[in-house]
Amino acid sequence: MRAARFHEYGVAASLVIEQAPEPHPGPGEIRVRVAAAGVNPIDWKLRAGALHQLMPLELPAIPGRDAAGVVDAVGDGVQGVSIGDRVFGLGGVTGATAELVILSAWAHTPDTWNDEQAAGAGLASVTAMRGLNALGSLAGRTLLVEGAAGGVGGAAVEIAVAQGATVIGTASERNHEFLTSLGAVPTTYGPGLAQRLSALAPHGVDIALDTAASGSLDDLVAITGDPTRVATVADHAGGQRLGTHVVNAENDSALLSAAAELGRQGHYTPRIEQAYPLERIADAHAHAERGRTRGKIVICI
Repeated sequence: MRAARFHEYGVAASLVIEQAPEPHPGPGEIRVRVAAAGVNPIDWKLRAGALHQLMPLELPAIPGRDAAGVVDAVGDGVQGVSIGDRVFGLGGVTGATAELVILSAWAHTPDTWNDEQAAGAGLASVTAMRGLNALGSLAGRTLLVEGAAGGVGGAAVEIAVAQGATVIGTASERNHEFLTSLGAVPTTYGPGLAQRLSALAPHGVDIALDTAASGSLDDLVAITGDPTRVATVADHAGGQRLGTHVVNAENDSALLSAAAELGRQGHYTPRIEQAYPLERIADAHAHAERGRTRGKIVICI
């Protein structure tokens, strides 16, 4: 099969398109013929070697954790999905940017999403939903999402609005119209946030979700008044220091199915900033590394 691989840790230009061995599903897994794969921060951090001590890889490695496509083979014990079904989901920390991928968590792709949108939904929706779930019931509460224009932040905004929250999102001014389209009240991040929020939320901010690791956790705790009213999916060291909820993404089919149901209802549509062909994966990784994205970057296989 064709795949993007890197043979040593390094820059985005180290990615090459070449033939790789086909994977085979084990018990409880499915194999998907990939239509599109997501690009997430963990992908370029792993490729660059920034996580080598924590997650050493067997090289050469195929980047990518989430993908969407059509079921190609089914492992032992798998129920509820058949060859030919459209699905999206998550596999290991690598392996998705290829013609075939093994998924251990998945959901049926709603008809309301195209392949690129489905590819952008896996890791973003699971991360957002786990962060929101840590904060308890959202209905009738005012939620601040730090970094609301990114892949996880944008998912969190739409999902929280669907659950009855009033959402204020931080982003650069160029993304304020985008946040409004997601259902959030936009404001800028950085110094003076508390003062800006006092005008936007005169009754206060109940809870906050950090998706940006921008160094704002101390401010979010001060704004909400309690570290247990703050969750972070990005600043684990800061969260542990302050006692906030610290959330990791997990391969969870139930959360993926919940995200898909919101998609079917029209409440959650993964936003794609740019889709690249497989041959331009180096450009996609370089784009992701620059940050400040509006929605997700995906690779079309």
